[in-house]
Amino acid sequence: MNTVYLVANGDLRLSANQKCEPAQAAMEKALVEAIQREGFNVKRAHSFDETKGHGFIDSQKMGLEVFRSVPQDAPLVVAEAVWQYSQHLLGGLISHNGPILTVANWSGTWPGLVGLLNLNGCLTKANVRYSTLWSEDFKDIFFVKKLRDWLNNGKVKHDTAHVLKFKDVKVPSSSRKAGERIARRFLSGKAIMGVFDEGCMGMYNAIIPDELLHPTGIYKERLSQSTLYAKMLTVSDEEAQRIYDWLLSRGVKFHLGPSDETDLTENQVLQQCKMYIAAVRIAHEFGCAAIGIQYQQGLKDLVPASDLIEGLLNNVDRPPVHHELNQQELFRGEALPHFNEVDECAGLDGLVTNRVWLELGYSPETTLHDLRWGRHFKNSDIDAYVWVFLISGGAPPAHFLGGYRGTSSERQPPMYFRLGGGTCKGVSKPGWIVWSRVYVAGGALHFDTGLAEVVRLPEEETDDRWQQTTPQWPIMHAVLQGITRDQMMGRHKSNHIQVAYAPDRAGAQAAMFTKAAAMYELGLKVHFCGNL
Repeated sequence: MNTVYLVANGDLRLSANQKCEPAQAAMEKALVEAIQREGFNVKRAHSFDETKGHGFIDSQKMGLEVFRSVPQDAPLVVAEAVWQYSQHLLGGLISHNGPILTVANWSGTWPGLVGLLNLNGCLTKANVRYSTLWSEDFKDIFFVKKLRDWLNNGKVKHDTAHVLKFKDVKVPSSSRKAGERIARRFLSGKAIMGVFDEGCMGMYNAIIPDELLHPTGIYKERLSQSTLYAKMLTVSDEEAQRIYDWLLSRGVKFHLGPSDETDLTENQVLQQCKMYIAAVRIAHEFGCAAIGIQYQQGLKDLVPASDLIEGLLNNVDRPPVHHELNQQELFRGEALPHFNEVDECAGLDGLVTNRVWLELGYSPETTLHDLRWGRHFKNSDIDAYVWVFLISGGAPPAHFLGGYRGTSSERQPPMYFRLGGGTCKGVSKPGWIVWSRVYVAGGALHFDTGLAEVVRLPEEETDDRWQQTTPQWPIMHAVLQGITRDQMMGRHKSNHIQVAYAPDRAGAQAAMFTKAAAMYELGLKVHFCGNL
């Protein structure tokens, strides 16, 4: 009864697990010491693999084997200092009868908190009871007190005073009517969401069951990434060069080098331009209103990264793509919403955002970000907890300071992206955004939303935050309104968060209420979070 079992889930990619092993070991040491100080023993359910060079669970097969040795009623801790593939653990956790605690470090460099939020979203969708905690050093009062609660009572409660149900908020009648009108039009017109292979990187929480999606008026077109690759092979070098030249003419800076192994090369960029053209053509062929590319896994072994493509697709002003036969320009003057990593919850969210923002006359560019990390920042203008929103792909140049001229493309890290490819990188401009998340809980679709201000930090602070995380990726400095760090972590059911700009705070508030009303009319369970 005094023994806690510990498991550590990891990546599917060997290079990532090997590089992240020291950070995981350090995190586990501090966590085990914290548990032992409370009078409990810790037994690691799996050992370090000398051949592989790491101690992670690195496949669903291994996860099922590990859980055969874990007593069904034992208290179980999932310790995460890295990104992890939730399907490795899900089979074991679904059938586990004892109390479960997911625990993460608090670091931008070693994104355990991102992996934790993904796992929590998966467990929530699977109706698995669990508790969750996070800490920088596993000695702070918040962590120690709640760890003690879990060890003694098998559960942890978090503050949810910032959350209000839709019916408990006085939504302005104009916003409610506009949202209902948009939703009814959406339901009558219906829409197709193109899905290039489901289940990216173990994100079970990012797959919406068809029976929940169809009542919203959205239907999946299940596409294969092999189709995308095959379509790329039909795109000519001349067509790819025109896309590249268009981006150069707009001021995009490509950080090129000589080696495909370590640098971004022109050949990689031209392959990405072919993928961009192929994606638009397939979306047109199948009548897709939004698409999602998985890339990890599958395409990563064939072609450079999809991230530049994803950012361009989400931008209204983007390189023109023409039909290969009649030369008609496809989706002219429109963004083609892309949901990164085939996160269908973000796909539904982004598509509804697009329709609401267009109805309101706002620029409709939207993207998801990882809820990556954060820390307090104070100077003469700002005194607030500033989150780092960061994503590998999807962020549109319209979100960046300077637009295309503020956009650069850098090679993706070889640890995750063997064949390279450039990102769509920039610093998000200051202004007001609406943030949101669609997720599955209790067999139903839910929608959380709130307001945030994007602030401009000093250049040295931005650079430090980039170096603490992933400097090749686009960054957004966000101050959530009326929500503490721990409230956000305790409530949010995904590693992803959807964002879209409004002209000002009042405009963001109107957009938030209108979109919430639309989601409510579509049948989602709607919750407002923070100061409205």
